[in-house]
Amino acid sequence: MKPPVGAYVVDTRSGRLGIVMGHEGPYVQLRPYGGGKEWDADPGAVRHATPAERLRAATAYANARSRGEVP
Repeated sequence: MKPPVGAYVVDTRSGRLGIVMGHEGPYVQLRPYGGGKEWDADPGAVRHATPAERLRAATAYANARSRGEVP
């Protein structure tokens, strides 16, 4: 699967949710919700995130931000 740029996906190998930032060689480049360091994922190991997973990531980011852990 080669998801489009901007799609929310889950890297099934790490369990992390990320936003597709691009495609480099055989990999999909993902960035964590709310920003951070990108990582490369195997296109065969990503799937589209469910609405519940997206909401969980947004809530976790909002909580971390309210505690001053992220800008």
